[in-house]
Amino acid sequence: MKQYRVLIVDDSLTMRRLIRSILEKDSRVIVVAEAGTAREARDAVNTYKPDVISLDVEMPNMSGLEFLERLMRHRPMPVVMVSTLTKKGSSIAIKALSLGAIECVEKPRLGQQNDTFSNLADSIVMAAQAKIGLRPSRQLTPRVSAKRSFKRICLLGGSTGAVDALERVLIRFPANCPPTLVTQHMPEPFLASFAARLNQIVAPKVSLAQDGQSLLPGTVMIAPGGNFHLNISKHHDYRVTLVKGPTVSGHRPSVDSMMLSAVHAAPQIVAGILTGMGRDGAKGMSELRANGAKTLGQSKETCVVFGMPKVAGQLGGIEKWVDIDNFGDEMLALAEIPVRAAAL
Repeated sequence: MKQYRVLIVDDSLTMRRLIRSILEKDSRVIVVAEAGTAREARDAVNTYKPDVISLDVEMPNMSGLEFLERLMRHRPMPVVMVSTLTKKGSSIAIKALSLGAIECVEKPRLGQQNDTFSNLADSIVMAAQAKIGLRPSRQLTPRVSAKRSFKRICLLGGSTGAVDALERVLIRFPANCPPTLVTQHMPEPFLASFAARLNQIVAPKVSLAQDGQSLLPGTVMIAPGGNFHLNISKHHDYRVTLVKGPTVSGHRPSVDSMMLSAVHAAPQIVAGILTGMGRDGAKGMSELRANGAKTLGQSKETCVVFGMPKVAGQLGGIEKWVDIDNFGDEMLALAEIPVRAAAL
């Protein structure tokens, strides 16, 4: 059985010992080093060559987020943020995921049991298997003309690694973008913070989807999660339907639920599946393509986890593979094509 080499980075000796004691109980993990500062962490990365890093946010001289950003720019590798500041729904957690962290785990608070660490080893092992490549700078302005007119609806689904991927896609969308629905695997509080962050950095209006909301140009609506899936209604004017129900394909919100709900409107859909673990969205992509939708999959080379796109491809659901920094432009080009012309 493969053992994953872990570097623990935290300015608290007590916390480093706690994290070490938890991880060393798992035979899949071996702790190769500890560091209390960013400088020590940099040296440990060079010396011990870990497979994955457990990284605190609050550290002297250089914060964990600053170190993460530099690490991803110069020597990218899997990172799990472990901090009191990465609690569910925090803007810092979303920022860390945007910078390339695979997962965020909240430290136990004073008087709490170690419940927040119950899945720490699983998170470390999952992150260690991710593929982290060099991160090119984002193109910060949409390469579009205000005169462009979009004829179709865009659907996007993703999971592990897709916070950064979605930002790279939506940064290319203009203020008059096609109506766009997004299902991203995240706990409910994270999704609210993610929508707020996107609304600040992209041109379209981004919000959590509300039941009955019309699909209008210039809007990006994100599945709110919790007890609900984000679907498209069968009304002729197409509206958002929040469906309360059990998990679909192991998730809620589910990419498959969203994609399958749009099959009745498939010729008017451009669907994209982004990096993520598992197979959620694969069946929906396959059904959409079979019924006339245009479908894109994030390329293996640019995926953090080539799981969801891979299975979608195996089921015949991918018409074209696209690198992530070209994904937004490809979706927009397909969304411009009138439905009748696309069928010729």
